[in-house]
Amino acid sequence: MLYLIGLGLGDAKDITVKGLEVVKHCRRVYLEAYTSVLTVGKEALEEFYGRELILADRETVEQKADNILKDADLCDVAFLVVGDPFGATTHSDLVLRAVKLGIPYRVIHNASIMNAVGCCGLQLYNFGETVSVVFWTDTWKPESFFDKIQKNKQNGMHTLCLLDIKVKEQSLENLMKGKKIYESPRYMSVNQAAEQLLAIVQNRRLQGEEPEVTENTHCVGLARVGAMDQKIASGTLQQMSTVELGGPLHSMIIAGNMHPLEIDMLKLFAVDKSSFEDNECQRNT
Repeated sequence: MLYLIGLGLGDAKDITVKGLEVVKHCRRVYLEAYTSVLTVGKEALEEFYGRELILADRETVEQKADNILKDADLCDVAFLVVGDPFGATTHSDLVLRAVKLGIPYRVIHNASIMNAVGCCGLQLYNFGETVSVVFWTDTWKPESFFDKIQKNKQNGMHTLCLLDIKVKEQSLENLMKGKKIYESPRYMSVNQAAEQLLAIVQNRRLQGEEPEVTENTHCVGLARVGAMDQKIASGTLQQMSTVELGGPLHSMIIAGNMHPLEIDMLKLFAVDKSSFEDNECQRNT
């Protein structure tokens, strides 16, 4: 059988009891290592699980999935995913491949950033479509995610922004030359995401638009959710461009309409409580 096992968001101990029992008896155990990362490395996981782990990068999962599934109809194989197994569409593809090969599968769920963001006080059922914010380059500056944020905002919904992760990526030059030389890992910060959003706001104004999202839109920055040193900051989009949240991984929320309880919760993490005065007035009205 193929087991897809969520590892949660913090460290080695966040795996469920059921998940750990499966890991201990599987013949091969793969660790997916590109859609997210834990606050501890592969060695710490191996020590706690008592098992050797095989790193599965993007190339392995997306282009060499048959290697993962090899003999999984004859023995048990585990595929470990930070967060929940279905937090990334790539893993649905692995399931479909297994089914096509007649390999049974089982999923063992865990906490994901998709639900753990509730720690900031914004209510999960008030979230709209989740977006990914990618690193811009000098020649590629996509804005499509901003339109989804605006649509959510128009509907009064919050937007969870998943920030870009670059792990085992090749430069365009090395890719064209066929050289297996990889860039250093990069993890987008809340500051970088906010700066890109602010640039889009300015671009839209230059095009004659008055965007729903502005410098004064309320946002939440989150870092290392689920870890002991988790950090949360709330404030305006402008304030998010300078807030210091420390190391990866970061996420950001663009707030929609807020219930009084949501406002009170965000004040606990406010960079500057005066930024919530407008909402306070709306509540009193």
